[in-house]
Amino acid sequence: MAQIGQIIVDVPTMQTNEPYSYAIPAELENQVQVGMRVTVPFGRGHRVVSGVVVGLSDVTTYDGKLKPIQSVLDLAPVLNDELQQLAAWLADTTYAFRITCIQTMLPNLLKAQTERQIQPTEALTDQEMAIYFPEGAPRAFDASKLDDTTLAGLLRLQRAGKVEVTYQVTSKAAAKTTTGIKPALPVAKLQEIQAEVAQRAPKQADLLAYLQTMTPDKLVAQSQVSHAADVSTAVIATAAEKGWLTKQPLEVYRDPFHQPVKPTQPLQLNPEQQTAVTAITQAVDAQKTENFLVEGVTGSGKTEVYLQSIAIALQQGRTALMLVPEIALTPQMVNRVKGRFGQRVAVLHSGLSKGEQYDEWRRIDRGEATVVVGARSAVFAPVKNLGIIIMDEEHESSYKQDENPRYHARDVAIWRGKYNQCPVVLGSATPSLETRARAAKGVYTRLVLAKRVNDHPLPTVHIVDMREEVKQRADGDFSEPLLTAIQARLDRQEQMVLMLNRRGYSSFVMCRDCGFVLKCPNCDISLTLHMDTHTMKCHYCGHEEAIPHVCPNCHSRKIRYYGTGTQKVETALQKEFPTARILRMDVDSTRRKGAHEKILRQFGQHQADILLGTQMIAKGLDFPNVTLVGVLNADTALGLPDFRASERTFQLLTQVSGRAGRAEKPGEVFIQTFNPDHYAIELAQQQDYERFFVTEMHMRHQGNYPPYYFAVQLTASHEDEATAAKAMYQIVGALKKGLSPDAIILGPTPKAIARVKRKYYYQVVIKYKREPQLKPVLEQIRQAAQIPARHGLAVTIDSEPMNFM
Repeated sequence: MAQIGQIIVDVPTMQTNEPYSYAIPAELENQVQVGMRVTVPFGRGHRVVSGVVVGLSDVTTYDGKLKPIQSVLDLAPVLNDELQQLAAWLADTTYAFRITCIQTMLPNLLKAQTERQIQPTEALTDQEMAIYFPEGAPRAFDASKLDDTTLAGLLRLQRAGKVEVTYQVTSKAAAKTTTGIKPALPVAKLQEIQAEVAQRAPKQADLLAYLQTMTPDKLVAQSQVSHAADVSTAVIATAAEKGWLTKQPLEVYRDPFHQPVKPTQPLQLNPEQQTAVTAITQAVDAQKTENFLVEGVTGSGKTEVYLQSIAIALQQGRTALMLVPEIALTPQMVNRVKGRFGQRVAVLHSGLSKGEQYDEWRRIDRGEATVVVGARSAVFAPVKNLGIIIMDEEHESSYKQDENPRYHARDVAIWRGKYNQCPVVLGSATPSLETRARAAKGVYTRLVLAKRVNDHPLPTVHIVDMREEVKQRADGDFSEPLLTAIQARLDRQEQMVLMLNRRGYSSFVMCRDCGFVLKCPNCDISLTLHMDTHTMKCHYCGHEEAIPHVCPNCHSRKIRYYGTGTQKVETALQKEFPTARILRMDVDSTRRKGAHEKILRQFGQHQADILLGTQMIAKGLDFPNVTLVGVLNADTALGLPDFRASERTFQLLTQVSGRAGRAEKPGEVFIQTFNPDHYAIELAQQQDYERFFVTEMHMRHQGNYPPYYFAVQLTASHEDEATAAKAMYQIVGALKKGLSPDAIILGPTPKAIARVKRKYYYQVVIKYKREPQLKPVLEQIRQAAQIPARHGLAVTIDSEPMNFM
């Protein structure tokens, strides 16, 4: 019986989680492996689609003639057994299709159009080299252009480790090579030639002497040979011509660490840190699945706890995965991990080039990197034999993916912790309510770091009532107390961080005669003024247009800018403090690759006095000379129709306050607000997380919100509002029919911003405690939505949404 492959195919118009059976041609039998990507014919036409092998068998339930697999896209599996199982679990829990989950796990290079090349390794015999590499160089691996015998032979060689595949993408993200050199003659012959040339060509003799010290058949970079032997490239070229050495391409990894990192040593732990490290490393030693919450005030030394716990896992020959919430946080954290563990560290985040991502992914897949640090998608890194998983700032909303599959990195980390029988460490000064509630129930083990390292005091926090300040300074973004504090820091040559929760120059443009506000033509949202580009921009769809000088509605010239933004504040700051050196850090100023690192490096080297930015500066930054933090508008998130608004505000204010006074100099914080009596702001001033947790849990209980209830959000969108609304009413009908009366169904209603990118959005929210029929009902809705999707109607399902807006 011929071998049969079970293939999950990628058919965008009609996805399914059920694999299709395909015949494996005789030449490829026992070569095709689970986890490889293949191309297969699909449907009645001659359409060819890609797919992933998820199983191999000798039998099929299909009674017709099976179509054969057309070609193999990989010489080795791109998904190991763990990631295969993870994809199936992810599809089940996020209501996404399995192929979408698989594509999410792979680096961009394996999603882009790729040209695969086969390279011989040193294990290949001369005879095999002559058969498979007649031109003596790597060859393109295009299965459609290879005969079956050659393809089967190459697969055999790959399994024997005699050839390896590299991917070259059309965007140039190929394996990077340099010129490598190895001796072409035995040592005795090199000695003989050296004696002959010693008198007339001393540099050639130096090179010959160095060639004798090299390991035969091991390539060394030409630059290294040139430096070590102290000879020019011309001398090396002459030696190659004379047949003393051979040159071959040598693969080198692109280094995402563009700055050298100083090695560091473990620090002395205080008693609280020691208790935490002991508890975590006991779970590492016991290879025990246990989830820890490290709840530590800002500056309490959580990072050192992570680093010493990772060190224990590495000592046992296991690996470590560490997640950080945003690229903005990655440079400092990566440098600290790299400083401790050196070349063993790989970094994965979207700020890397495709080539750098590819190289780091391969280093991890090959087991050359044993510590992985990265943002959300790094949770899928192909790291094997995990000994510890760490998730820093676990409360951050950026850990939740907002498109299919809508996963939360915390859930994936916990799944991988169970699979690898290793601890998962969730760290935060302000844990999410869900995590803290699980710790209260004993589901997670709670470890508290209540004091800052070296007993440094937490900064003094002042609340500034802007209702009073506006009476004094009608148009100002800065209160008098904050201006005085900034001047004092400038006089003392100390640094400060100022946070504003908005980028751009001002919020919106409004006509003072008729009240007209300039809105985006595609979205129900006002356009934002950007002075750097002299345009009005939509932050949702990217629409851009010129700044109006006359009202488009009534033609009045009284059109003015309202609100505030980072660019406007930067201008006002510079006017107020002409000698101050200001760095602005927001989405606009950090678009270019490496911009985050550059800004933070400049600030760390005290090339600026003030770091002004959006939320991205609130977390994880550690600068010893920062003694003042100012929050210019604490209320931005409080007014949102979002059940997590208070939690987000408290977390953000507590986190940004923690940037002040982290070293010897005491810190001070000024929070400007129009809601000084709100409990989130009062408790952020006291840095009292536990009281906030109790207060907020009471509010959630009264409103039947998570973590007391689970939640699912369904959204329908279409360019025609009536079509979107009708679809949502039909979905609500199906939900009411299928769910128990205990389920709370809210909606359907238009979303808070009803129109985005020319589409209208309607939503329904389900809150529930136990609903055995929920999964089958939602699966039915998802499958049914695929046919209208061809006509522009999109239905999405978001399990445990971060907000209901």
